[in-house]
Amino acid sequence: MTWVLASILLPLVGAAVVAGMKKNDRLATLTALVVSLLTFLLVIPMWASYSPSGDRIQQKSSMDWIPNFGIHISFGIDGIALVMIAVIGLLVPIVVGALGLTDKLPAGRSAGGFLSLILVQEALTIAVFAATDVFLFYVLFEIMLIPMYFLIGGYGGANRQYAAVKFFLYSFLGGLIMLASAIGAYSMASDELGKGTFDWETLVTVVRDAPLGTQIWLFIGFFLAFAIKAPLVPFHTWLPDAAGQAPIGVAVLLVGVLDKVGTFGFLRYCLPMFPEASKELAPWVLVLAVAGVLYGSILAAGQRDMKRFIAYVSIAHFGFIALGIFTFNEQAMVGSVSYMLNHSLATGMLIVVVGLIVMRGGSTRISDYGGMAKVTPLLGGMLLIAGLSTLSLPGTNSFISEFLVLLGSFVDYPVYTIIATVGMVLAAAYVLWLYQRVMQGPVRGDALMAAGGGPGTAIAPELGATKAIKDLGGKEIAILAPMVVLIIALGFYPKPVLDTITPSVQQTMSAVQGGK
Repeated sequence: MTWVLASILLPLVGAAVVAGMKKNDRLATLTALVVSLLTFLLVIPMWASYSPSGDRIQQKSSMDWIPNFGIHISFGIDGIALVMIAVIGLLVPIVVGALGLTDKLPAGRSAGGFLSLILVQEALTIAVFAATDVFLFYVLFEIMLIPMYFLIGGYGGANRQYAAVKFFLYSFLGGLIMLASAIGAYSMASDELGKGTFDWETLVTVVRDAPLGTQIWLFIGFFLAFAIKAPLVPFHTWLPDAAGQAPIGVAVLLVGVLDKVGTFGFLRYCLPMFPEASKELAPWVLVLAVAGVLYGSILAAGQRDMKRFIAYVSIAHFGFIALGIFTFNEQAMVGSVSYMLNHSLATGMLIVVVGLIVMRGGSTRISDYGGMAKVTPLLGGMLLIAGLSTLSLPGTNSFISEFLVLLGSFVDYPVYTIIATVGMVLAAAYVLWLYQRVMQGPVRGDALMAAGGGPGTAIAPELGATKAIKDLGGKEIAILAPMVVLIIALGFYPKPVLDTITPSVQQTMSAVQGGK
């Protein structure tokens, strides 16, 4: 058994165990935390045994599933998949540990049910990144919607059912379109090889030589599925609703991890399988990418809800990632892949901090807060760190990613790059605006002002009543500490991540340019 397969099976087994603990929330939470930490620990030998200079796909495992149609349960990783699996392994223990600190479960709902869905979501997401059979990837791409649907629809806000259905239908429709293209690729392999196959490595060698017209149609099927998942404008409308209604922990996984399946799909499937179509349609994709950067940045300015604000800022970031991918420049593409990781860390931390704020203030509305740093200085510091990472301040993890995208994309597409830069500056300004509105300025609430803004007293704005508010405790600091350490460490020393992903990016570029 490979480390990859073990990281898929362990959370599935853990989910089955936790699901049976409906009457003991404390035991369920502890068990889920242990399982998620063990899954994260599996990333260490997985990373150690991965050789950047080795084969494109490593740690392979495969077994027949539907042999008559050449379908296998096959898994393996490249450097891009490895870093995404690592960030999943990091975020899930944080989500589990934060339960009760960032979210309150609805009345009558057990922690066992919620956490079992989280663990299933972790296993399926790891499997999606590791799948090397295209049909298996499609099945996992669709099945992974189910736990997220129940997490949003069963544990979310007042409009959770609408948000959950919208999320499911958008992604499910995209998956069906992708299936049509996958079947087309299978048929081409059958004509070329005498038998059909869904093996990714085989399909890359077969489909890439297809006529341009055929490639374009097949490319569109995969691209639409990934553009919805990413999400690129105009396929983005499900994200603000889903992120706005999802519990904080679920929003961390939704915005921090699941969306990356879309940008990962561009790199793993669209570019290597359909290189000529990718280059032919790249100008149109770049228009969507730049439009997403501007649109997300401008719409963020009008948001009154903190969670929806983060969703729109993320839409801008995903447009920036797509820009780096479809400029077909190695530096820009390396920047985009590292941005996938760094966005997960920065946005994941930002959402967790927002959850801690909401649990103290009782509202997600930005206008209900002000001067909170006077009451909770540590929490204010955490929001500042997350915000600075989100706006890619030098010395934080996101800076090198943004720098590489700008450096690489400017070579061939200077106009797109300049426009995208303006959008990212706007997004940065709005992140600082969020911090200023929530943490700085005059303290809101008569009782807090009467207390001189001292620690321990504040207002629950929506109730107009006094409420004790405490700064970060030991458990909350422990939850945020790993993300703070990585944000700073990768800001000053990104080499381990860049060394891991660069060979995979080079192999993708080689496939696009016609190399073996």
